[in-house]
Amino acid sequence: MIEPLLTMAIREEHDIFVVRQRGREVAAALGLEHQDQIRIATALSEVGRQMLAAGAGAQVAFHAVDGGGAATLRIDVRSLAPITRGELASENPLPVARLVDTLVVSRADAVTVVTMSRRLPPSAARLTPEHRDALRAELTGIAPGSPLDELATQNEQLVAALDEVRSQRDELARLNAELQETNRGVLALYGQLSEELEETNRGVVALYAELDEKSAQLRAASEAKSRFLANVSHELRAPVTAIIGLGRLLADSSSDPLTTEQVRQVDLIRGSAADLLGLVNDLLDLAKAESGRIEPNWDEVDLRLVFGQLRGTLRALATSPDVELVIEEPERPALIRSDEVLLSRVLRNLLHNGLKFTERGEVRMRARLEGGRWQLSVSDTGTGIPAELHDRIFEEFYQVPGSASARGTGTGLGLPYARRLVTLLGGSMTMTSEPGQGTTFIVDLPVRGER
Repeated sequence: MIEPLLTMAIREEHDIFVVRQRGREVAAALGLEHQDQIRIATALSEVGRQMLAAGAGAQVAFHAVDGGGAATLRIDVRSLAPITRGELASENPLPVARLVDTLVVSRADAVTVVTMSRRLPPSAARLTPEHRDALRAELTGIAPGSPLDELATQNEQLVAALDEVRSQRDELARLNAELQETNRGVLALYGQLSEELEETNRGVVALYAELDEKSAQLRAASEAKSRFLANVSHELRAPVTAIIGLGRLLADSSSDPLTTEQVRQVDLIRGSAADLLGLVNDLLDLAKAESGRIEPNWDEVDLRLVFGQLRGTLRALATSPDVELVIEEPERPALIRSDEVLLSRVLRNLLHNGLKFTERGEVRMRARLEGGRWQLSVSDTGTGIPAELHDRIFEEFYQVPGSASARGTGTGLGLPYARRLVTLLGGSMTMTSEPGQGTTFIVDLPVRGER
């Protein structure tokens, strides 16, 4: 049992002033701040006053407790006699409970005990026995002041508390004024932002409406173009075919003989008509692809058979002895779910382009299976295409500058048509090319057809 630092009795009103003074002194000696000293003194005077009012008086003991790593000031206020008037209810905490950390009211043998505690700051000295003895000696040597002195001190504390409350009230009023001003600014800013947001929303809605309208117009224009190309191509095929037929009849040996100049002119007519028929057929195929009227006929396709047919039909196009057509045999099993006709058109177009724009070297086609997808590549050793034109060659009617010197003529529709067919087959077409290094087209297709 640790000996109290100080004990004293409350038997009359005069003692309450003394207890208040000594409580403040004990709190100061243990390192509590000024405000905490006032709280301890106020709690002691209030409990002592209630003990006197209950007709009991009290014994006050101050303890310095060091336990659990936290030092505390514990004050026990024990009634000197059973309480006969009023009651200190243990069920309802006393009003002074908010001035201390803990407050407990208990009864033992008709004696009421009020135990209060306040945690000491970490900066307080360690509560060793020597330190407690020094505190006892210090507190014992302090002579208690008179009630008037304590009352004056209490009045000073009260005035200081009132000044602090007034200062806090003024500060609170200032903060409230600033808060109101800030709220007005926030409300004004919110209103401005709301108006701007509403205006922006109206603009976005109008923009989306315009975009929808432009998209509808673009779809309509695209459909109209496809219909126009299909109709014009269909109507042109008959007269162009007739021109080719008439030219063939004029050049036939069974017809009336023609002069050398007439034969040359008829050949020019037939060649121009054949070129025009090729353009018409390309336009018709492109219109069908754009309009979505081409439906792939899905079936198991053997790439070896496709490669063999292309090798036989296109070998005659490699008329230059300086260009070699190489079509490698795909590894077994070379099966893919696709449309054989459409796939043959794509590969034939790429091989035809390679032969047309390659003056020496080779045009090579190979197939490779990677990760469940077929990589069909057609490479040539031609002049190559600059990087800035890689996207443009897939535009309709576009031809690479300088390609007019290539063998034969072109319409600029073959690659756009081939790319659309590859998309219909569930794949993609890419290319790599550098000037002087040739060109490689890669057709990437899934083994099982549709994605």
